Amino acid sequence: MIPFTFDYYKPESIEEAYKTFSSEWSLGKKVIFYSGGTEVITFARGGKLKADAVIDLKGIDECNVLKIEDDQLIIGSAVTLNEITESELFPMLGNMVRKIADHTSRNKITIGGNLLSGLPYREALLPLLVADALITVAGTKERDVFPAEQIAAAKVKDGSFITQIKVPVSNLNLPYACLKQTRTSTVGYPIVSIAAMLKNERIRIAFSGLSDTPFRSAVVEGVLNDHSLDVKERINKAVAKMPATIMEDFLASKKFRQFTLTQLLNEMFEELEEAQ
Repeated sequence: MIPFTFDYYKPESIEEAYKTFSSEWSLGKKVIFYSGGTEVITFARGGKLKADAVIDLKGIDECNVLKIEDDQLIIGSAVTLNEITESELFPMLGNMVRKIADHTSRNKITIGGNLLSGLPYREALLPLLVADALITVAGTKERDVFPAEQIAAAKVKDGSFITQIKVPVSNLNLPYACLKQTRTSTVGYPIVSIAAMLKNERIRIAFSGLSDTPFRSAVVEGVLNDHSLDVKERINKAVAKMPATIMEDFLASKKFRQFTLTQLLNEMFEELEEAQ
């Protein structure tokens, strides 16, 4: 049970969502946007989140789109992880999000919710980082379009929410590898999670679980694509060149994360070779 009362709104347009947010915010209320709601409910029950008003985005058509149009795949922020996987429109993303939680939870978790999660993992971002995705964010006055890297680096402002993700069709079916190591099972929080894509004979790769935010590194990619080195040398050098301080938490130590990363990079090279 959620231990507080709140006003619930389900607007049918982005403009109505703006108006509702502005009205509630002007009264000094704590307002949050809601799409899948799994994290909101969990945090609220645990006393980590409280709100006076909740705005449900699932009633907005623009946030429920899942289609290819004008050489782009368009994914609305309220589309669930299972809907993405089952559509098979972007196999790499579908494979990645299949590992985020159990099947029942993925019927509720939305891609917008995962991208703006309060947890550090946000694994749905990884394929978007390597596939040149653009993310549309609606604010109280206008809509802005950001590269996935910018969403990975910072949260959206209060009063703003993701409406859509757009991925070039040319990047949807390239050779890829999505690999993840958890503490106990195939789903759950990652010790390390990687998504790698092969485009124009070069590896693009993004990481989660190593630091407090997902990331892609040009330096690491440069090392992994250095054919003057053998694969083992590339992997060891890439691990040493990680730009973020590798974290330690209840899941794993820094040393174990480095070991796991080395293993996953070995698997990545094998899978990309097989996928070509």
